[in-house]
Amino acid sequence: MTCFDFPAAIAAHAAARPDHPAVICGDRRIDWGDFGARVDRVAATLAKLGTSPGDVVASIAASSVDYAVLWAAVLRLRATIAPLAPSSTAEQIAAMLQDSGARLVFTDAAARRDFGDALTLYAVVDLEALDAWIDPSATLPPLAPLDPQAAFNIIYSSGTTGTPKGIVQSAAMRSLHITGAKALGYNGDSISLLSTPLYSNTTLVSFLPTLAWGGTAVLQAKFNSSEWLRLAEAHAATHTMLVPVQYRRLLADPAFDNHKLSLQMKFCTSAPFPAELKAEVLRRMPGGLVEFFGMTEGGVSFVFPAHLHPDKLHTVGRPSEGHAVRIIDEDGNDVPPGTPGEIVGQSPATMNGYKNRPDLTAKAFWTAPDGSQWLRTGDIGRLDEDGFLTLMDRAKDMIISGGFNIYPSDIEAVLLALPGVVEAAVVGVASDRWGETPVAFVVAPGADAETLRAAANAGLGKTQRLAALVLVDELPRSHIGKVLKRELRDGFAGRVD
Repeated sequence: MTCFDFPAAIAAHAAARPDHPAVICGDRRIDWGDFGARVDRVAATLAKLGTSPGDVVASIAASSVDYAVLWAAVLRLRATIAPLAPSSTAEQIAAMLQDSGARLVFTDAAARRDFGDALTLYAVVDLEALDAWIDPSATLPPLAPLDPQAAFNIIYSSGTTGTPKGIVQSAAMRSLHITGAKALGYNGDSISLLSTPLYSNTTLVSFLPTLAWGGTAVLQAKFNSSEWLRLAEAHAATHTMLVPVQYRRLLADPAFDNHKLSLQMKFCTSAPFPAELKAEVLRRMPGGLVEFFGMTEGGVSFVFPAHLHPDKLHTVGRPSEGHAVRIIDEDGNDVPPGTPGEIVGQSPATMNGYKNRPDLTAKAFWTAPDGSQWLRTGDIGRLDEDGFLTLMDRAKDMIISGGFNIYPSDIEAVLLALPGVVEAAVVGVASDRWGETPVAFVVAPGADAETLRAAANAGLGKTQRLAALVLVDELPRSHIGKVLKRELRDGFAGRVD
């Protein structure tokens, strides 16, 4: 298969449609002609400073027009970009920079303020003063041959379970994302409104195809429902990528119904997407709705066009074309349809491995009895008779109480069906009697905790019943909206009976 050449596509769009908008962020807009020229100037300066194919350039910043330019400029040199999350701790930033092998780091003022001590070993460039850094005398080297297996980018895991790992994605892997997106309506007329950050793989699966096919990326540096609605209407956005909590906040915005939306396709990934929320999105927002389920590491990915399967909203769809899935038990045996087990998968769109961690790379794969390699997801799910996957939980979040496996998602579904419950997360906490037992953290303004717990337990099986229910104003989340269950678990005081 031919590998999509992202830098060549950027240059072609800049030449073919110079006056068409490429990237918009805040009050700044850059058209394709100027975007291509700025990419070349940044790439030329990087090359003069010694950046060559295979080198790593790191970045720590909020989304901006010049952050988009940086992505394209680094790739123009066949170098590798490592976008790091400003929501990380200083210790994590220091560890990720060292692990990445970068010598040059692009930052904004907030990153320099928060991580100054961690940046002392590196050459630091201010993305907000890029014009002063660009060397007008630098010359752009010829475009080097494309190596499909070369590292395109390094995405560091969120770190919600420890030190972030560097996931190395190849040019071939990104090529599959870009070419596959063509079927989802990306083209030169696409206008993608993106409110998740440019260091998140969630954003990149929409941002990169938008630019690759010559469309327009509208970046919202920080999500706000009112501003999102204004931007969607003002720019007549055709595509958007949102995480479930963002959909929920949009639909709850008092001004939602006053805005005219032109969306053709909406996407969602990164966190559980409740069936009732999908139904409301389909009812109240125009265009199709496609949910993605998979890992940044790759392996099997599931695609769910919700608008085509309203009877399957409780699922995350079927494997993407060319992907294979197995559901296995703890002994590595395939389980029958309808039986929960760990999801393992294969696909051409799989990471090269974890940066500098061959041990963890090896542990990420399961070897089947026939010797084939399958990427472990760490997720528990079950396939129905039509091949649709119902996602249960992360394996590490499954609760084992008195010898019984309890899936928090089953309890959360009961809680979410109760009047007044906006959000719910269930974790297992230490129990003297059962080893572990379920405890719920619930967002339900004005509710009484014990009344809610009694109502939930009335609809649960004996082993599933909640030992405690804690009312909270909001659930702790990562930068892409995943509920941080470890924080809930660690913050719960003591043991329960």
